[in-house]
Amino acid sequence: MRFHYCPDCGSKLELRPIGDEGDTPWCPQCQRPLFDQFSTCIIALVVNEREEAAILRQDYISQQYGNLVSGYMTPGETAEECAHREIGEELGLRVTELELVKTWWMEKKELLMIGFFSRVADTEMRLSGEVDAARWVPVKEALGQVHPEGSISHALVAAYLERMKKA
Repeated sequence: MRFHYCPDCGSKLELRPIGDEGDTPWCPQCQRPLFDQFSTCIIALVVNEREEAAILRQDYISQQYGNLVSGYMTPGETAEECAHREIGEELGLRVTELELVKTWWMEKKELLMIGFFSRVADTEMRLSGEVDAARWVPVKEALGQVHPEGSISHALVAAYLERMKKA
């Protein structure tokens, strides 16, 4: 999101060169830059002790493909805290291990997605209201359950499978 007016004083912003950033929206009244902003989310491949992945059905996202746990970070929250919270909220599961995998930029929605592998000990899910259904599938079958190649969920599952081959 690019600011055109200052959210604090309402002044129309002007472009001003700011160091290496180049032309940046600047509030002449508050005397400060207003850098472009974007949302940050996590996405997690949740795997249990039997090497099964949690595949969610969330009809508001897709009626064709399964989803991985994902959600928006809240102010003051780290990505790791968000992953723990989202897995707990959406699946009712407690994370035992969490590993940062990679970040992805989603141009279409202007989102930074932070990807994790997550281990859980439990297998009994307690779903939130935003999850229509969820099931455990062998990780080796998860690639065929999520959005196709080119999607972040596909890339995250593929990275996990690649790691399994090397182990």
